[in-house]
Amino acid sequence: MPYPAHAPYGPPPPPRPLARRLFAPVGALAGVAAAFAYVGTVDPGEPGHYPVCPLLRFTGIYCPGCGGLRSAHAFVHGDLGAALGYNALAVVGYGVFAVVMTLWLIRAIRGIPMRLAISPAWWWVIGAVLGVFTLVRNLPFGSALAP
Repeated sequence: MPYPAHAPYGPPPPPRPLARRLFAPVGALAGVAAAFAYVGTVDPGEPGHYPVCPLLRFTGIYCPGCGGLRSAHAFVHGDLGAALGYNALAVVGYGVFAVVMTLWLIRAIRGIPMRLAISPAWWWVIGAVLGVFTLVRNLPFGSALAP
């Protein structure tokens, strides 16, 4: 006998406890907070604390992440102007991260799973933004974007 189109599967499972739902987003937030605390404590502007960007070292070209640690250090210390000067794209990334984390926490509290599905078109846009940012910050007229 064939199965009906919408076979009953029984009642939905009970929601997981709040502490279990919050474990992943709070753990991710704690890891990022610990990383920012470390970068805020150990100044990346002082030589010897962090490795040098290999692309910059061997080619003299700023990658999209160059200045990111100094940007994070300035951001932790509340100097938004300096953070933007070191790596404006990283500061935008901090904002995107804050929005995603807020959504994840709200959804976890409400018991709604977090699914972040980005279409291929958006990946192309992200790649293009990174490419243009890298190109412009390495040209003379884009020196304001260089760290």
